[in-house]
Formats: sequence, C-alpha cells, structure tokens
Amino acid sequence: MEPEVRAAAGDFQAQDIATGATSCAIMPSMIIDPAIGTLVLASIALLFASAAVHKLRDPARFEAVFAAYQLLPAATSLRVSRLVPVLELMVAAGLAVKASRPYAAALGILLLSGYAAAIAVNLRRGRRDLACGCGGPNDRRRIAPWMIWRNALIALGTTAAFATWTDRSLSLTDGITLVFGLLTVALVYLCVDQLFGNTQRPLPWVQR
Repeated sequence: MEPEVRAAAGDFQAQDIATGATSCAIMPSMIIDPAIGTLVLASIALLFASAAVHKLRDPARFEAVFAAYQLLPAATSLRVSRLVPVLELMVAAGLAVKASRPYAAALGILLLSGYAAAIAVNLRRGRRDLACGCGGPNDRRRIAPWMIWRNALIALGTTAAFATWTDRSLSLTDGITLVFGLLTVALVYLCVDQLFGNTQRPLPWVQR
C-alpha cells in the first residue's frame, strides 16, 4: 500500500509541476514586445497629431462643426473646441515619451470616448446630418455608428501604454520594421476609413 501512496503523491507533484510550467508559459505571452508596442502607439500618436493639425488649420470651421453637436452651451463649446486640438497634440507628444506615456494614453482614451459619446448622443437624437469633423473641419462625412466602433478600437489599442513591455533595446532592424509598419498601418487606416466614408453622401459645407 505504501508504494501506491508514494506513486500517487508523485503523480500529484508531476501534475503541479506541469501546471506551473503551463502558467509560466502563458504569462509571458501577455507581455508586449517593445517593437509592437511602439508601432501601435506611434500609429495612434500620428493619428492624434494629424487630427490636431487639421483642426488648427481652420479653427473657425472646426468651432462651427463642434458647436453643431449641441452638447454644450455656446460659450463653453467655443472654449472646448479651441482646447481639443491642444489636447490632441499633448496626447501625440506624450505617447512618444516613456514617462508620460500612461498619462497621454489615459487622456487619449478620454478624448476618444468623448468623441464616440458625442456621435452616439446625436445619432440617438436622430441628427444624422452632422459632419463628423473627425479629420478636421473640412471632413464633411455624416456621423455614423461605425465611427463609434472605430474610436473604441483605437482606444483599445491605446491601452498598450499600460501593458508590460519586454526589457530589450530596439535594434536597427526594429527601426526599419517600425518605419514600414507605420506606413502600412497609416495606409490601411486611410483605406478603411475612406471605404466606410464612401458609403455616405457628403454634406454641403456647414451646419449651424
């Protein structure tokens, strides 16, 4: 009987070791490689920077687009519309610096959530004739549900700033990969965005 007890105990120990090994094998997969994390956040930073530049090129038009959502009193809407591109530039710059990355990501997620909420509220009101303004004041596409999902996906990607990254330095190969990866992501984003945008009839310029 005693040998059988020892054998059973040995089986349990072997199972524990196997379980522990499996857990150790799973956990590292939750850690992001710095090349991937940098590519994701650089793409999002480029998106925020581009959106801010478009808005700053014609602040008056963006103020009109922003006010058309009718979510804030006129005076408050004017101040917030002027603040939005500044906050977007802060997100873009903050994502580039390791120390400020989590704070910039939190701000970016907050902005994306705010944009999605503004679109959702007006869709619920039945006001589908509003210009999105997502790409700047000259973006005359009407608001649509897919824009909410787009913002949600971008916000999900921004959470990469809160993940644990492997501790390794980026190599020259990583740098080349990042450059071409960033160009590819930007191209794919523009194509998908244009594809969905083409399903909508553009608005004549502005709403009051």
